[in-house]
Amino acid sequence: MKLLFPFPPPFVDYLAQYHGTRDYFECHEIMEEYWKQQGPVDARYIGCWLVLIRLSVMQYHARRSNGKGAFKLLAKCAAEIDSGLMDEIGLDGERLAEMIRARLAAWGGPEGVRYDDFDLPIREPGLLEAAKRRTSELGAQWSSDGLAAGAAIVNRHKLRDRSDVEEARMASAKRKALGRQRVGEDI
Repeated sequence: MKLLFPFPPPFVDYLAQYHGTRDYFECHEIMEEYWKQQGPVDARYIGCWLVLIRLSVMQYHARRSNGKGAFKLLAKCAAEIDSGLMDEIGLDGERLAEMIRARLAAWGGPEGVRYDDFDLPIREPGLLEAAKRRTSELGAQWSSDGLAAGAAIVNRHKLRDRSDVEEARMASAKRKALGRQRVGEDI
């Protein structure tokens, strides 16, 4: 079996955040940035990175009692996971696929969503060692209790600085309004 090595630092960072700090928002940010940087040569694992992004966002939604969002993302993961490629990035792909299917069945639907830690099965000892070392560097403990994460982590999307996004939205709205106004003048 082909194995992705060396393991990409963003993937190791993702695992450290996912299992250590339980900052699923940060997991999403790390892996999304890495996923966007992948070119045609690295395209083989894009589906893996996307499933990992969705798993972290699913956990974020579940912990915040957003059953609809969590269930929808987990269903997408179940449909899109490629066990063989997950093996190649150092995870136990078949076990992960089974864990996803089992959780989906246990939840039954959005109303059945309950948060609990969903540790990813890491098959490769070198990847596990690197992720645990990175977790320690972050000052966190591996396999920490996600329910013990503070409000700053649990509600991170509400607490982040979004002024640049809001400014861009306002500028876009102004451009659209000017465009509509000009079209109205031509008539």
